[in-house]
Amino acid sequence: MDELVIARSMFGITMGFHIIFATLGVGIPLMILVAEIMFQRTNDLDYSVMAKRWTKAFAVLLGVGIPTGTIAGVQLSLLWPGFMEVIGRVMALPFQIEIYAFFVEALFMSIYVYAASRIAPWMRIVSLVLVAIGGLASAVLITNVHAFEGTPAGFEIINGQITNVDPWKAFFNPSFFVTAGHVALSAYVVGSFTIATVSAFKMLRSSFGSRIYAFHRKSLMICLLVGGVFAFLTAINGHESAQKLHEYQPEKLAAAEGLFETQTHAPLSVGGFTDPVTQEVKWGIEIPWALSFLAGNSFDTEVIGLNDFPEEYWPPLFVHTLFNAMVGIGSLLILLSLVAYVWNKLLKKDRFPKWLMWAFVAGGPLSIMAIEFGWIFACTGRQPWTIYRILSTEDSVTTSGNLGTLFILFVSVYAILAVSVVLVLLYYFKRNPPEKDITKAEASHKDIPLST
Repeated sequence: MDELVIARSMFGITMGFHIIFATLGVGIPLMILVAEIMFQRTNDLDYSVMAKRWTKAFAVLLGVGIPTGTIAGVQLSLLWPGFMEVIGRVMALPFQIEIYAFFVEALFMSIYVYAASRIAPWMRIVSLVLVAIGGLASAVLITNVHAFEGTPAGFEIINGQITNVDPWKAFFNPSFFVTAGHVALSAYVVGSFTIATVSAFKMLRSSFGSRIYAFHRKSLMICLLVGGVFAFLTAINGHESAQKLHEYQPEKLAAAEGLFETQTHAPLSVGGFTDPVTQEVKWGIEIPWALSFLAGNSFDTEVIGLNDFPEEYWPPLFVHTLFNAMVGIGSLLILLSLVAYVWNKLLKKDRFPKWLMWAFVAGGPLSIMAIEFGWIFACTGRQPWTIYRILSTEDSVTTSGNLGTLFILFVSVYAILAVSVVLVLLYYFKRNPPEKDITKAEASHKDIPLST
């Protein structure tokens, strides 16, 4: 197998595995903060129990996210020396600042875990806010490197030499803010819907009207509320992201929509698959003029088609399917939240139908799939470039051989980590069911120290 293919596959699997834990590492702290605020506002011990249980799950996930993130950093140097030469001289700031962001997250999470019962309530809120900020900053800083790859700025290459380096201009590259927003919002969606999955499943396993059913119902409702709001905001941010693609990476937008001919009043293709022979999206549904409006807020906006670029610059055409899957799942999650709101608040029904409960159970896995589809689309849609129009993927890859052995070893490590984290979570929460924490909290009439 070609070394470039192995390198891309290895790093793709690494990031695909790591991004699950990194995303939950951003999303779950927000839900812990929400639960802690709800407890302090209502004095309802259920919210305190939620916060503590979610914190322990977060600690386990963090324990896997750290080594997988370290592996990703090592692989960048091992597999992509050409890319890292540019990053080391131009875009090192995010990596340097991220160390401090992680320090803040780890420090204040430790304070919350071990000193929660010994500090003032407002200090617990502050600690969780700083945990959430630290986790978000880590994710934004690292993914800013991805933003830089698509919209490079802050340097020039003259006669093969990197010159005129401006690190801050590279840091605040044209897509920095929209990419940072998308990372944050989508992470909050994943965190809330993943917890909603567990809550809905536990409700299905509990007797209606029981103490445990009520506990999980509270959890489900706040997760659907938070997840629905952030899913809607993600969709708005996605509109801004499409406009950035139109401005800076037009062939990527054209591939995402299967558009081959440059045109105004361009249609938006929903579903189907792109056929390079007939140069059309087969079995898709076209929404007239919608792509032009998406790209430039006007139906007259001219959208550049793939035929305006050399074919070797075309991204893989299957990115159309990835893009549709990501958008489709996001739309479904918004719909689920709206249905839950209407059913609970407007219709005043105290029990969801079974089919809807199973839809809630599917929400978490679907949100993670959307994240995976989105990242594969973002990275594959940039091909054949590592740094858009400056450094090709082929010129970035290592010239070392024997990558096949490394590939097998790394995949084995991920398999072990995946099995381990599932077993640890199942073992811990089986030995510590919510009934135990609720009983303990009600008996003592105060929230449970995390360190117990």
